[in-house]
Amino acid sequence: MISFMQLRIPNAKLAFLSRTSRVPLYRIVLSFPQKVFFSAAKYSESEVDGSFSLRLVPPTLVAAEKEEAKAVLTLFLKKQGLSNALAARAINRSESFIDHLVSRLHSVHKSRYLVGRELTTIEIRDALIPYLEALHEEYGSILVDVVESFPNPPVVEKIEETVEKVPIPVTPASPPSAVLDSKKLKALARVTDIGPTGKLPPHILYLVELGMDIERIRVITRKFPAFAYYSLEGKIKPVVEFLLDLGVPRSQIPTILSKRPQLCGISLSDNLIPTMTFLEELGIDKEQWAKVIYRFPALLTYSRPKLRATVDFLYEMGLSAECVSKVLTRCPNIISYSVEDKLRPATEYFRSMGVDVGVLLYRCPQTFGLSIEANIKPATKFFKEKGFSMTEIGTMVSRYGALYTFSLAKLVLKWEFFLTMDYPRAELVKFPQYFGYSLEERIKPRFAIMTDKGVRLLLNQMLSLSEDGFNKALKRKLQKLIDN
Repeated sequence: MISFMQLRIPNAKLAFLSRTSRVPLYRIVLSFPQKVFFSAAKYSESEVDGSFSLRLVPPTLVAAEKEEAKAVLTLFLKKQGLSNALAARAINRSESFIDHLVSRLHSVHKSRYLVGRELTTIEIRDALIPYLEALHEEYGSILVDVVESFPNPPVVEKIEETVEKVPIPVTPASPPSAVLDSKKLKALARVTDIGPTGKLPPHILYLVELGMDIERIRVITRKFPAFAYYSLEGKIKPVVEFLLDLGVPRSQIPTILSKRPQLCGISLSDNLIPTMTFLEELGIDKEQWAKVIYRFPALLTYSRPKLRATVDFLYEMGLSAECVSKVLTRCPNIISYSVEDKLRPATEYFRSMGVDVGVLLYRCPQTFGLSIEANIKPATKFFKEKGFSMTEIGTMVSRYGALYTFSLAKLVLKWEFFLTMDYPRAELVKFPQYFGYSLEERIKPRFAIMTDKGVRLLLNQMLSLSEDGFNKALKRKLQKLIDN
């Protein structure tokens, strides 16, 4: 169990009090077993084989992903009410936790790294934000202490100051928001209650048989207590069987329910099926429902006006019905982007660069989920500082829609290596896809082979050809040199 000292002083107040008092102050003090600490962390990495080795990931990529993880954590802490200064201080004290976040990325997306594909900013954000939200649900106002102390529980930290002494009223401790309220406690107890038969509740046993361990069910319940009260026959089983009938693999059901447990509380006949029919009318490919739901299960919980507003916007941008269908199928989470706060401002920004927004929406709708201030404008500034004109940058974005989905740290690494290859800058305008290839797994090895052969291919030939095509291109180039 979690136990607290008699005094609890939130971090934000601690700095003020420590400056105005001669008496020693104590930060939050917790004592609880290590196995309880970061149970959410254990859950978050339980979906995958944890044997993936960090040694498989190049140090330069790890460094770039650390910067990405810091940016995600900083934004998350600021959303919880921390000032820029406090968030920055927490980041500086959280090196171990940042390493933990990067390690989690490597475990969750192990297959991507094994084939040399790097994660985009959006993929990193989507992997880490739910995890941070789960930790916030569990630890609430002491999250900063938890992050700074990782992997150990927060410890006593005595702070001495010698300034003017002022009386501090001492009141009995009240549990912080990290302590679950009675509603959550009851829901959690229900998950592990042993019935008269000596077994867990039927709906919990059913979920365990599906592949959900108890810890995962507890994490879901912390976020959404109603989940513990859903009946097996009336709620959970009908939804699971419905998903299976749609072609969703049984192994994906736990992930879908973890992402959106509310699905089990929605009526099939009154809500889910009518919403799916409505989406099919809007353009969703009904043959692809299994993939769509796995990618973004929340899609089925949005209101019809919200769904219609996004689709109307896509048509307004000039997309055909067929293109709208493909966008919704490939990137269903575009529905979650606010039309007025995300889609329309991004549209205006890219149009100012001369980009065909309809084409960009079709090729890479994820780009429109980026923050203009935090992601898009900094990327534009980066390219301008490297000597590219706005027209050239617009051309690059038009040719490679995913260009802005990579972090600045990764763009910098690849730019610096590009400079060592002695290609003209115009090659990047022609082939901005360069930034999408793995530096360690593709760019450096192929450049080394090409250099060793004493020949030179165009940038797109060096990177985009298959292994066999690349070798053939080298032979042709060598033969040309011999013939001449």
